[in-house]
Amino acid sequence: MARRAITMRKHDEILRLKYEVGLTNRQIARSCNLSHTTVSKYVRYAKEGESAFKKSGGPVRRPKRPLPEMAAIHREMKKKGVTLQLLWEEYRRENPTGYSYTQFCWYYKEWKRGLEPSLRQTYKAGEKLFVDWAGQTLAIIDSSTGERMPAYLFVACLGASNYTYAEAFSDKALGSWITGHVHAYEFMGGVAKITIPDNEKTGVSRACRYEPDLNPTYQEMASHYGTVVIPTRTAKPKDKAKVEASVQNAERRIIALLRDQTFFSLDELNRAIRKALRSLNERPFKKLEGSRISQFEEIDKPALLPLPSRQYECAEWRKAVVNIDYHVQVDWHFYSVPHRLVNRNVEVRLAVRTVEIFYRGKRVAAHRRSKARGGFTTDPSHRPKSHQRHLEWSPGRLISWAGTIGSNCARAVERILETKPHPEQGYRSSLGIMRLGRIYGHERLEAACRRAVHLDVCSYRSIKSILETGLDKQPPARISPAPESPAHKNLRGERYYQ
Repeated sequence: MARRAITMRKHDEILRLKYEVGLTNRQIARSCNLSHTTVSKYVRYAKEGESAFKKSGGPVRRPKRPLPEMAAIHREMKKKGVTLQLLWEEYRRENPTGYSYTQFCWYYKEWKRGLEPSLRQTYKAGEKLFVDWAGQTLAIIDSSTGERMPAYLFVACLGASNYTYAEAFSDKALGSWITGHVHAYEFMGGVAKITIPDNEKTGVSRACRYEPDLNPTYQEMASHYGTVVIPTRTAKPKDKAKVEASVQNAERRIIALLRDQTFFSLDELNRAIRKALRSLNERPFKKLEGSRISQFEEIDKPALLPLPSRQYECAEWRKAVVNIDYHVQVDWHFYSVPHRLVNRNVEVRLAVRTVEIFYRGKRVAAHRRSKARGGFTTDPSHRPKSHQRHLEWSPGRLISWAGTIGSNCARAVERILETKPHPEQGYRSSLGIMRLGRIYGHERLEAACRRAVHLDVCSYRSIKSILETGLDKQPPARISPAPESPAHKNLRGERYYQ
């Protein structure tokens, strides 16, 4: 292998010195430490190759030694398990006096130079899907205000066939990024084994050459479809060649094509994109047979992984800590978990319709998602069996603690607990009041609670507001007495918590 690699480099250097620098064969021989006859031989081989092929890759006459059609070689290289060594061995079996492996590789390399950049690299069938956002944007006009709003183009391209998918989104957020992948897989009717983003910050939490951290949602989506996400390496331009060429094609054949058209909605824009996309995929290659869609049908499509039975539902992952009321807060709503997880760190999977909570990778709770701000969604099975003692806290203990501040503080806490369907839901407010005592002092907190009790506004927010505005410092005579609450069988008194 080392000898072949050196010979190949000698080939390139001889041709560079001959045709770019303009040296004679003897000068080249001295520079490369070769005999001038060897240099003459390599130059002759190069001339034979040049006369055998046009820039289009088509043969104009057969060389002295037969060569296979390079377009067919390029097509075979995309099939699983096929290597240039294997193709050369097959070629030599049919042509025992044909070119050596080194010369065979050189002719193939020279032929590939005439291809478009996006077609030069060889990828295995169904192996890689490249994804990225286009650098250029489209525009959507708000019909009521005339404002121009940007639309971002998501582009996905299969490595072997260059079959392309594109879709416009109103933003580059995680939901759009995931939806673009899902729609690309469905458009292609299957999934590539490897999905390669250009270290897009939406999908890659931390870009690293060796161990990039993927966004949990992106990782979950990949697992759902059976693909693996391998971002391009930083400072490695060759990793990005395919995706950059695909984006460039999309910008030229889609964005530039639609530049003079006006769109008033994302749906209208995407209809035009689908039409332009169909034209792009059906456009014949200049120097290869067929088009993107014909190559896709022949090479990539049979090798893709099957789509799963259901579409992936985009979900956002968050971290949370279980409060002493055994609820976690998500978007200002509170969802219960088993009470044994109080003070534990959990992960929350937030989907469109559901909220799932995981502890150490195991799902411990699932709820229907609610938009009720400040509301509670509680699974009865998550509550402790007795309200008399809940770990280190209980309603009775909270009221007893408040009594150490003063009778009005105890009354305020008791009223907060009474107004909740379950006393644990008042724990947060009670602990918040405890914190106010540390900030403003017990004396001021007792005075604020006295005003809150008389005005019947017992809540954490109200007591905090009284302290912040200094209303607790007003003389008691200025506080109007609140009407006495009527007796009711559903109101719990102090004895309930004993």
